[in-house]
Amino acid sequence: MQALNLPDHGVKTTQGEDGGRIFDPVRRAWVALTPEEWVRQHVLNHLVHDLGCPLPLIAVEKKLVMNGLTRRADIVVHDRTGRPVLLVECKAPEVKLEQAVFEQAARYNTVYRVPLLLISNGMQHYCCRVARSDGAFTFLPAVPPYREMCNAARM
Repeated sequence: MQALNLPDHGVKTTQGEDGGRIFDPVRRAWVALTPEEWVRQHVLNHLVHDLGCPLPLIAVEKKLVMNGLTRRADIVVHDRTGRPVLLVECKAPEVKLEQAVFEQAARYNTVYRVPLLLISNGMQHYCCRVARSDGAFTFLPAVPPYREMCNAARM
């Protein structure tokens, strides 16, 4: 897998009979090592090790139902009361982070109503604050630490 523009916290990989596998500490399971999963696990490690997000308050591949269809949010970070504060949409490194990716995250956010969205392909990352009043996006220079994520949920 290619090097990403994220800190390397030593994600665990192995080779199985059916191909490469990567360990997901949230799901506590070895999962197929796809380019998107490679990004997801690096983003997850960045959230935990660099931004202070407690592992037990993170959901990976969290199911949501929209218009009768089941979808999955890549990563959802919750505050200590269980309220979602950050929604993350991950793409493979070769996927351009175009308007459609933002729209996908925004659609998912109609269910979660988080104050912060993050999209990443491992090479580029865009984080924005979502205004409760009108849903307007304000792009941030970086993903805020966990404490600030939780404060944003109270605003």
